[in-house]
Amino acid sequence: MKRLSLVLFSIIIAFSSCISDSENDQIIFERNLVDIENYLADNPITSVKEFNDPTTGIRILWQEVSESGELANIGDTLWVDYSGKLLNNFVFDTSVDSVARQNNIFNPNRDYEPFVMLYGLTGLIVGFEFALSKMEEGDIATVLMPSLYGYGGQGQGSIPPNAPLLFELNLLELRRKD
Repeated sequence: MKRLSLVLFSIIIAFSSCISDSENDQIIFERNLVDIENYLADNPITSVKEFNDPTTGIRILWQEVSESGELANIGDTLWVDYSGKLLNNFVFDTSVDSVARQNNIFNPNRDYEPFVMLYGLTGLIVGFEFALSKMEEGDIATVLMPSLYGYGGQGQGSIPPNAPLLFELNLLELRRKD
């Protein structure tokens, strides 16, 4: 029995070593796309405008469109209220006090205020910045992204590896760099 187990283990190891990292990444990406579609089917999001990039799998659904015409350029300062969730609706982070309290993640040692960032210069996750590149000052949108554009295979804190993410973003203010 031990010998059979050892043989089976060896076959599994040999087979898994034949699968390249890019094939594994593609499988994870495709699974993330299915997870995003299932989430949207189970949790319809009312939107007035939608963006779906089939290459990246990033989806943006606007709840409010400001039509301000103000898109961010590299180096502009943005003020953004956000809530980050897993696709099981677990909120892992937010800049909004009431959302933190509602989801039992409130930290009294933290200031809950809009996130201030220099657009394109902060090293944020790719999907977050990509979404902001499509939003105008005053827009409110929900963004869904495959894990490749979030925290990937390493995860982060309460975010497991290869987890697709959802962000609710409110682009409050945009100031042009001087």
